[in-house]
Amino acid sequence: MNLVDERFSSPSVRALLALAVVFVMLATTGWTALRHHKGGGDALAVATAAWRHGSVGGHPLPDPRSGPGIIARFFASVGPDGAKRLAERYPLVVGNLNGAPISLRYQANRRSLRTAGLQETARSHSSLLTAEGREDAAQRAGRYASLLDGGRQILAFDPTGRGRAAEVFGDLDTAERVSVVVPGVDTDVLSFEREDDPARAPVGMARALYAAERAAAPRTSTAVIAWADYTTPQGVGLDASTGELAEQGAVRLTSLVRALPGRGSVSLFCHSYGSVLCGVAAPGLPSGRVSDIAVFGSPGMRADTAADLGTAARVWATRDGTDWIGDVPHMEFAGLGHGADPVSRAFGARVVTSEDAEGHAGYFRSGTDSLANFTSIALGRYPDVRCAAGSDCTAGAAW
Repeated sequence: MNLVDERFSSPSVRALLALAVVFVMLATTGWTALRHHKGGGDALAVATAAWRHGSVGGHPLPDPRSGPGIIARFFASVGPDGAKRLAERYPLVVGNLNGAPISLRYQANRRSLRTAGLQETARSHSSLLTAEGREDAAQRAGRYASLLDGGRQILAFDPTGRGRAAEVFGDLDTAERVSVVVPGVDTDVLSFEREDDPARAPVGMARALYAAERAAAPRTSTAVIAWADYTTPQGVGLDASTGELAEQGAVRLTSLVRALPGRGSVSLFCHSYGSVLCGVAAPGLPSGRVSDIAVFGSPGMRADTAADLGTAARVWATRDGTDWIGDVPHMEFAGLGHGADPVSRAFGARVVTSEDAEGHAGYFRSGTDSLANFTSIALGRYPDVRCAAGSDCTAGAAW
């Protein structure tokens, strides 16, 4: 090796070269993290402020930041009639309150969706908005109508900004196995579901996994959550290259998992930037509840190895050969980048196949190895998981 080769092979120089690639990506995407939806005010904050000054039966309402146990005991104390009055009076708060009865949250969110839909329909005809603003309002009104259709189980809904939502397939109260699909960049209330290629959006991913579980184990009670209840980065910009939004989302994910009813085993399926979030959340997730963390299309988990995640859960990883994320530098330097590649041998995850998946978001399509493997993981049927060549899926924690 000559002197020039030695200079360019040093870890520090390789990191700087990778960092340069990140900055080129930021420049060519126009720093997309700076673009945000220009909607109305923070509806949930307004509702929460009213809740803090409210009462029921002469008793003050609990701090909405309280733990799920405190919230659950409060709702038990006010009884069904008191709970119903609160859901009618403060639907945005109750619909997003971890620890509140699941069925009550569904009811509250339906009320919030109807209200938001009427507001957006009015905005879509407003002369005070630009044509672009009216079109955005019309799209939102259409999305809210879709979320109300057919008795869908909306676990969380917040119309503020770009909007957040979560939907449940199955019965959370009785589920023996619970799966949570955590999406990545550019996920908001409008991209929560899509009609043209459903399995590339959170709702379609969760629906596909739930259907596969029901087909494989019809006698097992399962539930799947399409969880887009955090602020995701917009595009491959600055926010997508740092861990700030992942850290904020990790708090929300941990709160969700801690509030899930019952004692069913929980598996996380984390896509793209969602895998960054899951990596940050891993140490704080209840170890007795979360059995598996599976990442796909991952830019990294902000850890050098699976062991560094600080979790007793089994860590799984896969990436299809056509996924462009494989060309993104897996590094971390000065807060940019998300660390080691989860499918690399050195990282130490259980790497599984994803044959027939296509591109960055095609992992839940019918007939793919990835969907079959995710289904086996979700059901706890680990011997049925198909390992990638050169990977030992039995490594680490025992089956």
